Amino acid sequence: MRNILSSALLAGTATLLSACATPLAGPAVGLPADRALPRAATDARAPVTLLISIDGMHPDYLTRGVTPNLSRLAREGVSASLRPAWPTKTFPNHYSIVTGLVPDRHGIVGNRFIDPDFPEEIFTLPRLEPHWWDEAEPIWVTAEKAGIRTATMFWPGSNSKVRGTYPSDWQQFNQEVSERQRVDAVIDWLRRPADTRPKFVTLYFDTVDTAGHRHGPDAAETNAAIANADALIGRLLRELEGLGQPANLVITADHGMAATSASRVIPLQTVADPSLYRVIEGGPYAALEPTPGNEAKLAAALLRPHANMECWARGQMPARFQYGRNPRTPAFVCLADSGWTVTDRPVDPDYGGGAHGYDNLDPAMLAAFVAHGPAFARGRTLPTGDNVDVYPLLRRLIGLPAATDIDGDNDLIVALD
Repeated sequence: MRNILSSALLAGTATLLSACATPLAGPAVGLPADRALPRAATDARAPVTLLISIDGMHPDYLTRGVTPNLSRLAREGVSASLRPAWPTKTFPNHYSIVTGLVPDRHGIVGNRFIDPDFPEEIFTLPRLEPHWWDEAEPIWVTAEKAGIRTATMFWPGSNSKVRGTYPSDWQQFNQEVSERQRVDAVIDWLRRPADTRPKFVTLYFDTVDTAGHRHGPDAAETNAAIANADALIGRLLRELEGLGQPANLVITADHGMAATSASRVIPLQTVADPSLYRVIEGGPYAALEPTPGNEAKLAAALLRPHANMECWARGQMPARFQYGRNPRTPAFVCLADSGWTVTDRPVDPDYGGGAHGYDNLDPAMLAAFVAHGPAFARGRTLPTGDNVDVYPLLRRLIGLPAATDIDGDNDLIVALD
């Protein structure tokens, strides 16, 4: 796989060897418009690598005039659009970013799924048992094993003891922890003495995704959430500058967002008899398991042409989705056209807002990517790439050797300006 991110690194990188709702804040703030951000260390502090996810952040959001801080970082550093892995859901894609693997390989195959080894359980947000996460090793585990101290201010999987290892510092996800509190916790970690200061940190914002779901990607409320996230990035930048802490910022998202409507709904009961299936997940796609003895009947109902939706049996999705080999993947997947909803539930006439989970080639599913810091080139816009390419970039930044047998590109040839 072509690594579109590798061209973002300067030659100096090789020598580093380390390196969804909360209340909205006021207007975006950051450094003054006529001040460039510092690009190099001014003291003995080594650069820290900060991986920041703004859940649901589409690249278009940077063009709306509400992101002075993020737009500055994009102008002065590197920007791109990234294709998420399929399914274009939160948990699978956050784990792809930190493992370099598509969901079929890292095992987090949806926001909700079942494992044949644990048939009475359904994986959902609160599941922290390591057996859900152990099919792949996230970068904080690899880093800790290599003696690189890490800290995670929320990231799917980071509060599970994956392969026997936690980050050195982590917090249990709680949506009531405001995004400003999250930023301030990161800064507190970076105030520590060098021997307990993390060298790799994750930070997660959810309110942009929450607003997009509730109001739609183009709503004023969504723009306000975007502006709030940008203001918090500005706060982070000021605090970093005050600490004299150089940072390589990798700011991205798990997916974008598409507008939905009550006029674009596919009721599952019109497709197949509800006695034939169990719905594991609905929305932009439906993940279905047959009820005992009804697999053939369900296949006959699903595996025929449908308006605004296509269905496949496990292992039969087109190869480009890279999905269906893992036994955790559903027996049947029905994927709706962009903006449509597949559901077994009654639909409110006022239903709308936004959703993600559509085809990962859908432009509405693209995720923003901005990188800035002493390791990165200036003012470079890269072609659209894949989010699994972030992982080998992170490894290079924090001083881990190149990985093998991943879906992200390992070719980190440095491109000079």
